[in-house]
Amino acid sequence: MAIDYRKFFVITETDRKLPLILETVGYESQQLYYKREDGYPCFHWLQTIEGAGEIILDNQSIKLGENQGMLLAAGIPHEYKVLSSKWSTWYLTFDGALAASIVYALEFPLSTQISWGMDTPLASIHEYFYEKYRYSYDFTGMNGSLEVYQFLTLLKKHGNVNKSASFSQSHERLLPLLFQLEQNFGSADVGLTWMSNELGVSPQHVNTLFRKAFGLSPYQYLLQLRLQKSKELLITGHNLTIKQIAETTGFLDASHFISTFRKSVGLTPEVFRNQYHKNQIEKG
Repeated sequence: MAIDYRKFFVITETDRKLPLILETVGYESQQLYYKREDGYPCFHWLQTIEGAGEIILDNQSIKLGENQGMLLAAGIPHEYKVLSSKWSTWYLTFDGALAASIVYALEFPLSTQISWGMDTPLASIHEYFYEKYRYSYDFTGMNGSLEVYQFLTLLKKHGNVNKSASFSQSHERLLPLLFQLEQNFGSADVGLTWMSNELGVSPQHVNTLFRKAFGLSPYQYLLQLRLQKSKELLITGHNLTIKQIAETTGFLDASHFISTFRKSVGLTPEVFRNQYHKNQIEKG
């Protein structure tokens, strides 16, 4: 079991060019009252390992029980308040040239309670970092950047807000449908109603699952799948015409296929095919 630890890292001018920088990481077996009137100077993550506490912001107070945490942006005034006889916490602070862009791209809700299951890696992440801390693992530079990114991807994958399904839960729920789409992507029958029937849920729920898992509507996902399959056929189906590939991959006609492909890829299907084969000849 992890004991209290706190690790600060020397940040060089070279490090400041990295997309993410690990500033501090630590574990407190007994979190105490703490107040930061000017907030923390960079992104600050705090999660509860055991017990309960709350983070008090300007206009709200948010409780953090076990397997719950919160990400605060730089400069947000806040204070901690202990709600149980023991409040154990783990924290990680980070910055970097692209830190804000990455947090935004991953659509993390700031100053909001995020939860996860006790069987996920987030539940024992304090132990993971403690093992590396004990053996003086190199957290600086690129290693630290990778550790922050790995943590953020775990949070994106397993975290959920307001008891909604996490990315991994939504993806798992969609797996039977994704398998069927791989087999039937070219069928004219495939649409939201077909997906709803295959999964045995309402069309609205299908839409919610896709947006949670992929950030796309079911139609957008199907379109991307058809484009992916068309690229494969353009490369491997030497004897197939553009019209035949359009029909095989579920597009209305060759014209619709060409315009959709060009809008997505920036090339017509024919140019895409010719460029690929030209590159292969030059490599050979």
